Amino acid sequence: MLIGAHITINSTNSAADQAFFRDVLKLPHVDAGEGFLIFGVSSAEVAVHRGDHNDVHEFYVMCDDVEGFIAELRERNIASSPVQDQGWGLLTRITLPDGGKMASMSRATPVQNPRAQARRGRRRGDPGRRRGGRAQSDARSLGS
Repeated sequence: MLIGAHITINSTNSAADQAFFRDVLKLPHVDAGEGFLIFGVSSAEVAVHRGDHNDVHEFYVMCDDVEGFIAELRERNIASSPVQDQGWGLLTRITLPDGGKMASMSRATPVQNPRAQARRGRRRGDPGRRRGGRAQSDARSLGS
């Protein structure tokens, strides 16, 4: 069963980009050995979009206030693109220390995490419950 997601970012200067995730984004991390850091993220989601090519993936960090987030980054001399309203939310691209780009977004409409929704439903005693306290839902197949 799935328990989460592992995201990789290829970098021409992995030490500098790791320092960005550790010191600027302040993500919790563990050293997997020899200075190879693995960062934790509090929440994740996956969206599958139509595209002209396979094997094109993007990584976004989500925040409540994109404008405030990029203001903090500017104080640390970290560049970002102008904020764009995409209709579904606000988007900017952040320049990583190695020169690569990473997007940051905030949603106009919050999207609920299906696993979190299933847990809330179980706590409320929804009709999807069965003996043993496990909800019968698609969330179960997501690793709940």
